[in-house]
Amino acid sequence: MDRKEILKLVKKYAENNLKPKKFDPAKDFVRYAGRVFDHEEVLNLINASLDFWLTEGRFSEEFAEKISDFLDVDNVYLTNSGSSSNLLALSALTSDKLGDRRLKPGDEVITVAAGFPATVTPILQNNCIPVFVDVELPTYNINVENLKKAVSSKTKAIFLAHTLGNPWNVSAVKEIAEKNNLWLIEDNCDAFGSKYDGKYTGTFGDISTISFYPAHHITTGEGGAVVTNNEQLGQLIRAFRDWGRDCYCNSGENNTCGKRFTQQFGTLPKGYDHKYVYSEIGYNLKMTDMQAAIGAAQMDKLESFCEKRKKNFARYQEMLKKYDNYLILPKATENSDPAWFTYILSIREDAPFSRNDIVTHLTDRRIETRNIFAGNMVRQPAFIGKPHRMVDELSITDFVMNNTFFLGTYPGMTTEMLDYTEEVFSDFMKRY
Repeated sequence: MDRKEILKLVKKYAENNLKPKKFDPAKDFVRYAGRVFDHEEVLNLINASLDFWLTEGRFSEEFAEKISDFLDVDNVYLTNSGSSSNLLALSALTSDKLGDRRLKPGDEVITVAAGFPATVTPILQNNCIPVFVDVELPTYNINVENLKKAVSSKTKAIFLAHTLGNPWNVSAVKEIAEKNNLWLIEDNCDAFGSKYDGKYTGTFGDISTISFYPAHHITTGEGGAVVTNNEQLGQLIRAFRDWGRDCYCNSGENNTCGKRFTQQFGTLPKGYDHKYVYSEIGYNLKMTDMQAAIGAAQMDKLESFCEKRKKNFARYQEMLKKYDNYLILPKATENSDPAWFTYILSIREDAPFSRNDIVTHLTDRRIETRNIFAGNMVRQPAFIGKPHRMVDELSITDFVMNNTFFLGTYPGMTTEMLDYTEEVFSDFMKRY
């Protein structure tokens, strides 16, 4: 049996057995996120497995090129997760090759506490100090006025996530970064496909990161990417990702530089094999070609996925606006066009019910919800006692921790699921 015959059978199997099932409100869950795929991803995956090229290969090149073309950026490095991407982005800035601008132990990195830990943990893992700034409602992004106050003589970088797909105020944040000569890292893991001022997020910072976890805009299962237009930072990201080695040959290639056995490094013998020269204290955080094969197929669907997310978000806005005396509904940042990761809302302090009341009601009826991840990072067990600085009291962050949750907008959400969600909300609100 040849490959064409195998793939023909795989396509038939996928079309017959992997189709979404019709939603039954009496027994099915309304998930907050999930994989959306068809036979194309399955065919790519099987194709890659038949190659049995298990590390980066032809599909990795295709996937990275599609991301590069979509964002119109020069350098895309695939990784094994969005969290690894964040670690690489921050770690690359600690390289001695950056001179006075490199991050050193004790340097400060400004961020927010209302988010996911993977934006903050790389700061601590590199022995730097996170500086926490409060967020604003109803965008759930950083308070720019307080960001200005956060900058000190020790500040070297700003590291922010576009909260649940809603871009932060890019023009204001970039102005602060440029005025103070700070590195700017965009955690774009929840916002792949969002736009600010007509341009995709993930293209404004010195470095940006993407996640391809199943909940995100596209998926490879586990996986991520680091993006930059800065050639020096690109070489550093690759080095930190690939064991810290100085060589930049792709997997399976040799002597791309043409000087493999003629250079001098450190106190190694002159001409020591460049393929085994290590210039950074690095990791091995690469993606496999089978994961990349899935991602290459998913990229062809990204724009339609984003449009579906926007449509689902608009449906929530329409169904819940009648309850805005009890609920704080989300609002896109001015001048932005979010590809919403989720639909985020908060319970007003004077509402006659709590977040737990409504979340319990939804959960009992098989509608999934989630809090904004860690709530307030400084109150999490892992972060208590760790070095940090707070610019303000994080009062809005605490409010988010106590009153905010989100629902799914992912492209697998159907009209039937949203209709059912509207009924469940209506049943709850009738009590009040």
